[in-house]
Amino acid sequence: MSSILRKRSNPYVVGIGIGVLSWIVFAGFGKAIGTSTTMAKTAGLATAVVAPAHVEANPYYSKYFNPPKKMMFDWQFFLVLTMPIGAFIAAKLAKQPYKASVPPLWEQRFGPSKLKRYAVAFLGGVIMLFGARMAGGCTSGHGISGGLQLALGSWTFFFAMFGSGVITAFLMFGLKKPAAT
Repeated sequence: MSSILRKRSNPYVVGIGIGVLSWIVFAGFGKAIGTSTTMAKTAGLATAVVAPAHVEANPYYSKYFNPPKKMMFDWQFFLVLTMPIGAFIAAKLAKQPYKASVPPLWEQRFGPSKLKRYAVAFLGGVIMLFGARMAGGCTSGHGISGGLQLALGSWTFFFAMFGSGVITAFLMFGLKKPAAT
């Protein structure tokens, strides 16, 4: 229990946990871990409420909604649903929880606005989700499941994601060292 009640988790223990979860999902469901398909299914379901003919005619949505046996509320949906719950529990169990809504480096560069920080984080997530769906998966699908299977497309996505993250960080924050807080 003491390993759970830490400021930061041991990355090796977390990696082993993700690997074991991947084995369980592969063995039990014959599928890879992923989350962005749930987002696509949710978007299709929401669109179907106002424009069902569009969803039926759309080749992208039709693979999730035709035939009807591919329901939205599958194991992956519940994985996506439980991730924020798990994150909340982990944050509450931490001995020294991280309380800053705006990290110090962000505040030095862009100011203390929570709204600006959350808006940019949301926009970054949307861009990453869009790119991941274009690549046929998501960070967990490509980075974890595809990476474990040594899939070339997944490793290409993984390196592109990290490379673009490094470039974006340099563009946003520059190369100089942050001031001591």
